[in-house]
Amino acid sequence: MGIGRATLYKYFPDVGAIMVAWHERQVGGHLRQLAEATAGATAPAERLHLALRTYAELSAGHHHAAGPTHAPDLTGPLHRAAHMNQARERLHGMLTELIGAAVENGDVRDDVPATELAAYCLHALAAARDLPSHAGRNRLVTVTLAGLRPEAGT
Repeated sequence: MGIGRATLYKYFPDVGAIMVAWHERQVGGHLRQLAEATAGATAPAERLHLALRTYAELSAGHHHAAGPTHAPDLTGPLHRAAHMNQARERLHGMLTELIGAAVENGDVRDDVPATELAAYCLHALAAARDLPSHAGRNRLVTVTLAGLRPEAGT
């Protein structure tokens, strides 16, 4: 049982609009997963670690799960589309808050603003997309967290 083309085009003007709506739904789900992943933790450092680990796994998506495919990868153009600005701001804000709490707790360096550290984490963990294993993504999270640690003697 599917949706007829006429019904689909009653709500969307073209295939591009369908893809954007689908992508917005996926991204919204990922943001909810990030919030849920940190909800059970009380320690700021633990919440940050859970958020970064979840983000790395979500970034990897299903690129390596089924092996090589000949289907075109539409995620790149969709992630660069204008509808992603609000989602990027929410993600950056979420990480900035988590990092800020960890800074206040003494778990994260305080010589760099939390907003810059959030950008660092997002860019560093973008590499998770190309890592084929869960273990590799965990190592990447560990290295990213190492960059957030307070410097000795501060």
